[in-house]
Amino acid sequence: MKLGALRQIFSLRDLSNAALGIVVIVGGIGLAVITLYAHRTDQPRLAGIAAGLSLLSVLLIIIFVVPPLARNASKEASQMNLPFEFTLGGAIMLGLIVIVGFSAWNTGNNLLFLVLSFLTAAMICGFLAGNLTLKKLDVKMRFPETIFAGEPTPIYVSLKNRKRFFPSYSVVAEVRGSQREESIAAPDLRRLLPRVIADRLARAPIVRRTLDYFVRVPRNETAESKTEHVFSERGRLMIKDFELSTRFPFAFFRHRRRLSAKETELIVFPKPEPLDGELESEPLDIGELTAFKRGTGQDLLALRDYHPNDDLRRVDWKATARSRNLIVREFSAEDDKRIILFLDPLLPESDEKKMTVRQKIEAEQDGDGTLRSERLEHAVGTAASLLSHFTEEQAAITVLIGGNNRDNSGDGGIGSRHLHESFKRLAVVEAEYSNDAATDRWKDLIRCLDEGGTTHVVVLTAAPDSSIPDEVLERSRIIRF
Repeated sequence: MKLGALRQIFSLRDLSNAALGIVVIVGGIGLAVITLYAHRTDQPRLAGIAAGLSLLSVLLIIIFVVPPLARNASKEASQMNLPFEFTLGGAIMLGLIVIVGFSAWNTGNNLLFLVLSFLTAAMICGFLAGNLTLKKLDVKMRFPETIFAGEPTPIYVSLKNRKRFFPSYSVVAEVRGSQREESIAAPDLRRLLPRVIADRLARAPIVRRTLDYFVRVPRNETAESKTEHVFSERGRLMIKDFELSTRFPFAFFRHRRRLSAKETELIVFPKPEPLDGELESEPLDIGELTAFKRGTGQDLLALRDYHPNDDLRRVDWKATARSRNLIVREFSAEDDKRIILFLDPLLPESDEKKMTVRQKIEAEQDGDGTLRSERLEHAVGTAASLLSHFTEEQAAITVLIGGNNRDNSGDGGIGSRHLHESFKRLAVVEAEYSNDAATDRWKDLIRCLDEGGTTHVVVLTAAPDSSIPDEVLERSRIIRF
């Protein structure tokens, strides 16, 4: 492996900590060998110096080597389906048991044996009670169909206790999932590392969200709660399973239990950006022409007899009184509102944040949003606002997304259902960085323009006029971000 690849994956601090750890461990082993040699050769002065330096090396190992290993072990353990883990209080309690046990064995003091028995019994009883608390528990979660980033979302959680005799106490319910199929740094990892190692590191990080905390769930009963969660970013969350945990009764252990969940994709819609006055008052030359077919316009087309399931508000009571039969009005359809909204996620390479592979992985795991482009987020929010605005105007909207991973197979639609489907597509748009002025990303828009029948075309792009086809420039309203 080249040095450049190591610098991409490991930071300078990681390399310095690793080098220091190796030096300290090797030095400690060497000092231990020297101490043993000094004892065998009857050199007490050398043995004392070596023993003191050995204790110093042990102290350095505890300070510099153990904490990073403990943090990494904790992260790995959180990904594994371990039934329990020690808390800080449990680790302290275990240390006290070892100290008291050694003292009792060394001195033979009965009082110390009694204290040891009490501490051991508390650990065992706490472990058994916590393990029993999580048995025979079922969890369910319900959430609304529409979830917008930055807005409180009500989530309903129910926890059912199927135990016949024992209630459950102090239970935390969490949902686990991932935001994508694999890590965003997967292509770089496969380029830098062997395939086997890269596939393991390229797994998408697990996202955990706490649903609620249940103080007590009675036996043979179900506890329900409603909580509000705020999703800070748009995107998807592919739910994998639930996790129940408890520290009951003494918080020496954190017991965990994973429950399989039906694979569900939770989509967080983008937060609409406020439209400026010019965009909001965008004129639409729509509804001026009347079509000679049934519709929801204002002009009367014909009168006919009432049929089952007809809207009673369309009954013409005067005509009904004259004919003594229910008569309803039919209206003519107006010219449809047909709009194309095109979002171009291509940004210049100068906008891409220069990050190493390690920094990308850490930013993805922390979920701090540094991988997102603020310019694209603003564009997606503007597109969401335009979609809402045109939907209120009863327009038939066709949403097109440029880029390499585009999916423009869907036709235009009208109404709230089509609006939600369009929001789902906007929620998963990712920025692409390139200085290539190729026009392939415009071909879907050009095809729709050639088909005709479009009232308005709105294009959101960061591209200069020189890289936009002339027919798009002439027939579109360009909004730059």
